[in-house]
Amino acid sequence: MAALNRLLRAGAAVRLPTAAARRCILSLAFSGGDARQGMPGRRDPVSRNVQWVFLGCPGVGKGTYASRLSQLLGVPHIATGDLVREELASSGPLAPQLADIVNQGKLVSDEIIINLLSKRLENAEANGESGFILDGFPRTIRQAEILEGVTDIDLVVNLKLREDVLLAKCLGRRICGQCGKNFNVASINVKGENGRPGIFMAPLPPPAQCMSKLVTRADDTEEVVKERLRIYNETSQPVEEFYRSRGKLLEFDLPGGIPESWPKLLQVLNLEDHDDKQSAAA
Repeated sequence: MAALNRLLRAGAAVRLPTAAARRCILSLAFSGGDARQGMPGRRDPVSRNVQWVFLGCPGVGKGTYASRLSQLLGVPHIATGDLVREELASSGPLAPQLADIVNQGKLVSDEIIINLLSKRLENAEANGESGFILDGFPRTIRQAEILEGVTDIDLVVNLKLREDVLLAKCLGRRICGQCGKNFNVASINVKGENGRPGIFMAPLPPPAQCMSKLVTRADDTEEVVKERLRIYNETSQPVEEFYRSRGKLLEFDLPGGIPESWPKLLQVLNLEDHDDKQSAAA
């Protein structure tokens, strides 16, 4: 983790390491990995030391599913969107610059994202965490190359959802101004047509104590959301191809809301959620 952190920070300003140097870095970054031929072994998810990336358009649900999997596997969920929002709320030196970028629906620069991610990894190392699920990083080829240069990602999950549903989801997002939890007031019921399946997503309403305290994120306007989707689509295809060519990309079309999608995602990942089964049986 320490080597990954150092190289992420340096990667914004220097060229990627050579193959020989990369093997040395990997031997440091993967304590407990299989060192045969200088490369780490693939990790069984049961070992709770997975190193996964979640890709997908803004509002697709990366945070929801990555968070659930992080709890299931016992690894930290590191969401760069959350890191940006935390920095904004901290009123630190980057806050004014970040506010302008976010409110216009633009991408935060590689340098800022890598700086925030490096800080988070430092905290992870101090807390003795191992493994991770990255959410929102990498978003550009440059970020993917930096990450590839210092670690061997096990799996890249690309969540997909049709754009009209994504827009409705984003516009329905709400945050409780008191507890900070996320909810969604959108009720989505799109009929299938032209060979596309229908999609139903029930609202995720807040409890009574949060109802009067709901606020809309400043960047969740139709104009900004559409701009974010346009930018994401432009930058995502090269990143998807980057991982597809390496045999690491798993594309998953969300069939609906959490009740429909979560069991199917677990199935394709060859995982079981025992707590979820017990709740369903209760």
